[in-house]
Amino acid sequence: MKRRLAAILVADVAGYSSLMEADEEGTAARMTACRTTIDAEIARTDGRLFKAMGDAVLAEFASPINAVRCAVGIREALVLAETRRDPPLTMRFGLHLADVLVEGDDLIGDGVNLAARIQQAAEPGAIDLSGVLFEQIRRTSPYAFDDRGEQSFRNIAEPVRVYRLRGEIRRHPYQITHAQAEPQPPRRPHSLAVMPFEVPAGDEDRHFLAEGIAEELIFELGRFRKLFVMSRSATRALDAAQDDPQSIGERLGVRYVLTGAIRQIGSRVRLSLTLSETDTGTVVWSDRLSQSFDELVDGLDELVSHIASTVLGRIEESDIAVTRRLKPESMTAYEFHLRGLEHHRLGGVTDENSRQAMRWFERAIEADPNFARPRAMLTCAWSNLPDFDLAEGTRHVERALELDPNEPEANRIMGSIKMGSAEFAASRHYHEKAMALSPSDAYIKGRSAAFYLFAGEPERALKLLDEAEELDPFLPVWCVEERVAALYTLGRFEEAAAAGRTLPFQTRRSRLYRAASHIALGNLDRARRIVGEALATAPDLTIDYIEQKECYRDSGVKKLLVERLATAGLPCRFRVEQTS
Repeated sequence: MKRRLAAILVADVAGYSSLMEADEEGTAARMTACRTTIDAEIARTDGRLFKAMGDAVLAEFASPINAVRCAVGIREALVLAETRRDPPLTMRFGLHLADVLVEGDDLIGDGVNLAARIQQAAEPGAIDLSGVLFEQIRRTSPYAFDDRGEQSFRNIAEPVRVYRLRGEIRRHPYQITHAQAEPQPPRRPHSLAVMPFEVPAGDEDRHFLAEGIAEELIFELGRFRKLFVMSRSATRALDAAQDDPQSIGERLGVRYVLTGAIRQIGSRVRLSLTLSETDTGTVVWSDRLSQSFDELVDGLDELVSHIASTVLGRIEESDIAVTRRLKPESMTAYEFHLRGLEHHRLGGVTDENSRQAMRWFERAIEADPNFARPRAMLTCAWSNLPDFDLAEGTRHVERALELDPNEPEANRIMGSIKMGSAEFAASRHYHEKAMALSPSDAYIKGRSAAFYLFAGEPERALKLLDEAEELDPFLPVWCVEERVAALYTLGRFEEAAAAGRTLPFQTRRSRLYRAASHIALGNLDRARRIVGEALATAPDLTIDYIEQKECYRDSGVKKLLVERLATAGLPCRFRVEQTS
């Protein structure tokens, strides 16, 4: 029997029996209309309806975030359709990510049962999802969630953590789990052991491939200066099949364990990977890749870089979550830095996040004056605030580079400072050094794309963005949005507008470049609507934003951008000169 990983959505109408009892024909007609809406939303989000029973529907999705979007879309459409009904049809939703059994067109197994149990326990109108599914979407979702804690369900052996969708949020690069557990026993921060991969006995070809991938991963991960990777000789002494992640963590003193298995399935090789946190044994991330043997060997370098970057991102995210459980008096300089990083990545939501980030970075510096990275990140967080002092911020980064000239983030941030002051030669030096120091760091590549855009090399910016997204598909939106600006600058206005629409959520910058693209295409009404949307979320937005933030070497590019946005209705504090 076949199996596959799927995001499962289960939904039904709350109080359906009572509605049928009160008005059988009317309720049946409303349910028919409701099914039309459900079918349309499932199709729109690339899902598949695999079972329908009366008022209940079950659907599968390859993408967990699409499953959540489908639930939100159904709920919103139903609210609009039922506004004048009394009582209205109200659905409740349960979502879970699981490895399920495939039986014809149907899906069965514990995963489907758990999704149904979560749905049954949800309140009318609620969208509840398992912790397993939440872990997959929390970095890319534009929605906020409430942690409902661990819940027990009938015929499900272990408690399951459940999250309830609260609503949309404005800007959301990362969503950290609101864990309430007591601090775990200490491990070496940001540390990892790559265990020998499992291979079926007697499969020598796969055995050598497994050895090669594990060794290449240790080498590639070791190039990230902020990550401690256990040596190959240390991990060879242990057996991942017999030692669980917690015991490996205790014996090696690492916080994370990466395990894997290679299997031959027909003509293809399947590589399964699991990253586990050793304090609790929790799975932080897992993935499954399937390629032909020749494809896997030929593309080994690219595969290893992709895995390494993804693993680093998941470790950093998990480390931030762990530090949230610690009391400040027990924290180290590195943990202060992680707390600052958490607030910094949410800095666009409120100014207070940026100020909180600065306070945590300052505590990291106080705890360890020779720790270079928080000095640079202090300037990065400060630059989001109206009281930013460029001269003082530059001194912080200069000191960071004095302490550690090879700190990648400090080099990248100094590159941004030089770009802002139009020192493009110096900016190029620092950006290229940052990428050379950490070649598989997707975030640094994604952020460095901005330099090439402003320096007049938008094709190079697009190439870096492609490489960054291949390394880590969970990049923050302010990295990905650079694609919209690059396409606009290249005069590929329809592509720019389309790229902006496909972002996980909109930022003021993506909206402004979309609006300018529509002006270039002659779509004045559409451009004005987009600018109106931007002003609805940022009423103080003016042309000054473009003047200050868009650092093009070619002043003509900025001038034309300003003119187009003024035409689209972006308020001006000065008169925009007309081009000849």
